[in-house]
Amino acid sequence: MGTSSAYGGPGGGTPLVPSWLGADGTGVTPAAPPAPDGVPTGDPAAPAPIPAAPPNRPAIPAPADANRFTAARGNFTRFAHSGGTDRASLGRAVSGYVSTSSGGARHAAQRMGASRGAGARLLGFLADAQARGATEALRSLNLDGLAGRPIDEVFVGLADYICPSEGTVDAGIAREAFIETIIELTTLGVTDLDALTPDQMQTVFELYATHAIEARLCNDIGTKLVTAPTDAQAALRVQDQLRDFIRNGVSDALTSARAETPTLTQDRVQSFVDTVYERAFGILQALGDAEADQ
Repeated sequence: MGTSSAYGGPGGGTPLVPSWLGADGTGVTPAAPPAPDGVPTGDPAAPAPIPAAPPNRPAIPAPADANRFTAARGNFTRFAHSGGTDRASLGRAVSGYVSTSSGGARHAAQRMGASRGAGARLLGFLADAQARGATEALRSLNLDGLAGRPIDEVFVGLADYICPSEGTVDAGIAREAFIETIIELTTLGVTDLDALTPDQMQTVFELYATHAIEARLCNDIGTKLVTAPTDAQAALRVQDQLRDFIRNGVSDALTSARAETPTLTQDRVQSFVDTVYERAFGILQALGDAEADQ
């Protein structure tokens, strides 16, 4: 929100999960099998070489419903125009975004491809810093020159590793969320990476995932969030309520995931992050339904 630029939102006919994302939402397309060795052409009696197998490309998703964002956008605009008082419209907007616009919590999480990857790299770095110390964690990334620097400078130096610029809206959302997280670091009480606690790790990642989901939702259906309220205080209230709403869902999802995976190893970071995002969207849908019913 704070550093967002205006964006008209995605067209309704785009697939629920973009075709450039792999089946796991990471953007990795399976490589084609290597072509067999050719037979020397100098022998006229030799059989023709066997053609290479066609690339194993993912199927192109069918276009989604062109109107799937309409209801969520309408409810979100009503919430923004209310200055934050119409909580029922907020609930209907978020619930409809997950269930209808995105096709459920799993698909909503898959749309967070770049943010899931960035979240895993962030959490992996924090886990490494806690286990081996910040200096060793930074050295493994060839960033040992950042050792001993203030934590906000360290995070700025990590930006290209955590969320590399790729020129897509998805990558821009991931980077914006990381910048917003850096801005809030000074209020978190996290000042020493060498003394990082599990609860502090959760807080940093919780803020990142919250900002990422907020940015994704605002880019998709909340384009009028900043311009709708005419009063600056009302605009701030709308933004704060939306962020708190999302953070509650992320916090609940993260707490349950931590209970199931109390010890987080590097090889389990990505699956842990994927679980948190999917559960967060499921919880947000449930919270939205509860608000709409009040």
